[in-house]
Formats: sequence, structure tokens, C-alpha cells
Amino acid sequence: MKVKEIVSEILNKFGGVKFEETCDKLMSGSYDTEVTGVVTTFMATVDVIREAINKGANFIITHEPTYYTGIDSIEWVKDDPVYIEKKKLIDKHGIAIWRFHDHMHAAPFDLIYAGLIKEIVWEDYLIKGLQFPHCYEIPEMSLRELSWFFKEKLDMKVIQIVGSPDTKCKRVGILVGGGSLGLGVEEMPMKLMKEQNLDVMVCGDITEWTLCPYVRDAASLGMNKAMLVLGHERSEEAGMKYMAKWLFPMLNGVPVHFIDAKEPFNYL
Repeated sequence: MKVKEIVSEILNKFGGVKFEETCDKLMSGSYDTEVTGVVTTFMATVDVIREAINKGANFIITHEPTYYTGIDSIEWVKDDPVYIEKKKLIDKHGIAIWRFHDHMHAAPFDLIYAGLIKEIVWEDYLIKGLQFPHCYEIPEMSLRELSWFFKEKLDMKVIQIVGSPDTKCKRVGILVGGGSLGLGVEEMPMKLMKEQNLDVMVCGDITEWTLCPYVRDAASLGMNKAMLVLGHERSEEAGMKYMAKWLFPMLNGVPVHFIDAKEPFNYL
């Protein structure tokens, strides 16, 4: 199969919105490339690219940018040695890289959330009847226990919390990636907590003057509120892991591998 055939299969599978303006574009290679193997990943880092090469895969499907800005603009970085060396590696091995972001989130059931809730086995806890899969009702546990749960399920060494570790958590919000920044509406996460009476918000990215102080103030006022921060990558990577599973049967035997881009931070 060629890159363009695989892309077409993916975009037609879920019957979601089709965007004319989108960041879901081919960032390297050709749509006519004959695919030897596919890699799905959160981000096509140099380490991921090297692992793809070792697996004999020449088509990487990445959820996030390859060249460091939201729209993968390269005008500003053409003379940068980091870009130059990364592009050399990609071109030397004939790697095609396609971004699957906007359409992935716009599927009838957001495919990133689908992967995450499969990974943590929360399908039965989703609160039905809401527009987005943001709210869950789980067996009650403390924030401390919920933190341990996510550390184990998502292979995390460190997790940030706001609020008391003893906060009782039953109604849980999840806003993956940049969703916890409000998606252009800063007050959205706070309004969601209030309207859905959420005990805890599980976040991807954070801004320290929005949801963070809202929860901190609520806890200081004696309210049963808390926040747990996974980070962008850990909150979304499972969606790309899940993608490898649903993509493989569509590709007539073309190998499909998931490569974990891994959390970007080391902790001292």
C-alpha cells in the first residue's frame, strides 16, 4: 500500500468531520511512497524515528508536530542545526511522516480518549449524555490512590497534584493534552468542574493562573476539589497505542508498530 492509500483509509474509517484547513499533513516523504511498515506515536522525535528505522518502517503517523510549532512551520527553522540534522536522518532513510491530529479528535468518539479509557479500563465509568467524553464516575478513592493508579497505568515516575492527597475522588473530569487549557476558552475547565460537580480534574497541560489556582483556592476554602496533572504526552500517548491496534486490520498485512515517544522530562 502507498502512503496516500493508508491516509485515505484512515480518514474514511470513522465518518467524522473532514477539514479543509488542517494540520493533518504530510511533513516528509511522498504520498506515493510504498509503505514497508507503519509506526504510530505521539511525536516523531529523533529517538522514535531511529526506532522506526530499526523496525524497517518507513511511514510514521504522529499525533503532534515534527518541527516544534503547532502548524509545523519550517520557515523559521530552515537554518537551525537541529532541524537540518533531523531532516537529514528522515531523508536518508526515506521516511514519510504524516500528522493525524485534527481528524483524530473530531471522530464521532474522540480517538485519543478512546485509547486512554481503554488503557485505564474506564469504559464503564463514562458519564453518558454529555457532548464530549470528559466526565467519569468511578468507585470512590483518595487523590493519593488515584495518583498511584495513573502512575501505574501510564508508566509515570512523578505526578503533580493540587489539593489534599486525602481528597475523596468519585466524579472525575479528564481533559487530555491542551484541553485542560480550555481550547480557547480559559474558563471552560472551571465551568466544567462546577457544572458537573467534579471532585478532581485530570489534566494534560496546565496554566498556573487558571484551573490550578481555582482548585487550590477551592481546597483552601474546605471544598472537596483537587487536580492531577499527567502532562500532554502521557495523557494522549495511549490514543496512538490504540491506533496501532485498529489500523493493522485495515492494511492488508502491512506491519504496524506503536512506539512510545515517552514523557519528555527527566526528574532529579
